[in-house]
Amino acid sequence: MTRVQLRYGLARPLDETLRDRLAALHGVYGFLRLEPEGAGLVVEYDATRLSERDVEAQLRGAGIPIQLSA
Repeated sequence: MTRVQLRYGLARPLDETLRDRLAALHGVYGFLRLEPEGAGLVVEYDATRLSERDVEAQLRGAGIPIQLSA
């Protein structure tokens, strides 16, 4: 297993619905940790199972308002 940690900014705070969607992502194979932190989100995943692109697609698909760094 290769653990990778990413930090994303959030375009807006997570409401109850978005927190529920984030919690549901824990069931996606390869996610190890999804934790709101301040105005951002910390994601830890297994890079042998997911790529950064996969992680971002899962988050966006769940409606999580992530902001990517330039």
